[in-house]
Amino acid sequence: MSRLPIVIKRSFYLLAIWLLPRIVLAAGNFGLDDTATTAGLKTSGSLATRSGQIIGSLLSLVGVVFLVLMIYGGITWMTAAGNEKQVEKAKNTITTAIVGLAVILSAYAITAFLGSSLGK
Repeated sequence: MSRLPIVIKRSFYLLAIWLLPRIVLAAGNFGLDDTATTAGLKTSGSLATRSGQIIGSLLSLVGVVFLVLMIYGGITWMTAAGNEKQVEKAKNTITTAIVGLAVILSAYAITAFLGSSLGK
């Protein structure tokens, strides 16, 4: 068996280790600050601001994990070379990643909705 998939996996791991902290730290405002302001909860250094920053950072981290899983699933599928077991594994990885993304987007939508509703 070729060592190419191992090289590709290691490259993705190294890229993720290098890239994840930079994306999370550079992410900035995710709209949760606006939600906290609308709800009247935002003050300088308040709990609402900090929790909004933490939630935003976690959401960006999960988004990066989704992207990495999608790329991993796609590469697994492309390198399957007709192996049905490998193709099924890739499909399951992609499906699981999409379901996870839907859950995360729903959580963000609920958080934004509740934050804006409580402010009115």
